[in-house]
Amino acid sequence: MTAALCLGTYRVRAVSQAARAALAAGSPWVDTAPNYGRGQAHEELRPMLGGGYPTVRVATKTGFFTEEQGRSALAEGVLTREEAAGRHSLERGFVRWQTERSLAALGRVDLVFVHNPEHHGHGLDRAALHGRVREAFTALEEFAHAGRIGGYGVATWSGLTSGAFSVAELLALARQAAGSAEHHFTGMQMPVSLIMDAPITQALNGGGPLVQAKDAGLITFGSAPLHGGELLDAMTLELVNLIRPGLSAAAAALLAAGSCPGLDVVLTSASTREHWDDVAKALAAPLTAQELRRVTDELAGE
Repeated sequence: MTAALCLGTYRVRAVSQAARAALAAGSPWVDTAPNYGRGQAHEELRPMLGGGYPTVRVATKTGFFTEEQGRSALAEGVLTREEAAGRHSLERGFVRWQTERSLAALGRVDLVFVHNPEHHGHGLDRAALHGRVREAFTALEEFAHAGRIGGYGVATWSGLTSGAFSVAELLALARQAAGSAEHHFTGMQMPVSLIMDAPITQALNGGGPLVQAKDAGLITFGSAPLHGGELLDAMTLELVNLIRPGLSAAAAALLAAGSCPGLDVVLTSASTREHWDDVAKALAAPLTAQELRRVTDELAGE
């Protein structure tokens, strides 16, 4: 099984254009955040989500905010001046406030990711960081219990690799936040690419966070498969041909990430239907585990 190709809106300049192409192509998920698109991503997505695509699922985030959003939170007494200056908060009251705004802007939300909680942990020990994450989970449990969101999760850049937390610890925090085993922690997002390929090699060996998340019944999302575009410069003709001859550099990179065992969703920021179809065609025939291992082994030996 290959991961489903879905739209990620980080660093997308024209969110509405990208969403139009992705939704017309059948993207099952759209992943966004309040701070994406200079704080306008939600507003640009709303017309598309309400206009003919009732089955697409919507994931957003809580944690980061723009300067303007911070001023609003400060004016409404949600954040202190110092907290607003930090541009990231996991305080329970802020998570409630930001999620309310996301629901109002998007119209509906299936999944809310706590956004890079390790960012909030600078200067905190692990116990204190975990306490902040539990506070955020508690707020999101309230929304899920009321049926206002489908569930929540964690979107992390380095938290799982830096030792800030593990999948098992996040699940334990969710149980604590819910007060029982009946929690609404349903998703995990992490970078999966040929640059940040530890999740791929671990999954090929039957372990690592993707396998742990999948075994726990979580929906797994792979972010930054092109590593913010940097990977394209490293996609030599030899590497592309090793993955699959005849592909574009982007399609080859996405195919490698999307073929990772245990990955349900691979996010792309393709802005046109042409770029989307190029990648989707490659992903229709995923790499076997043996083929993917040959690629990671080659990169490890360089």
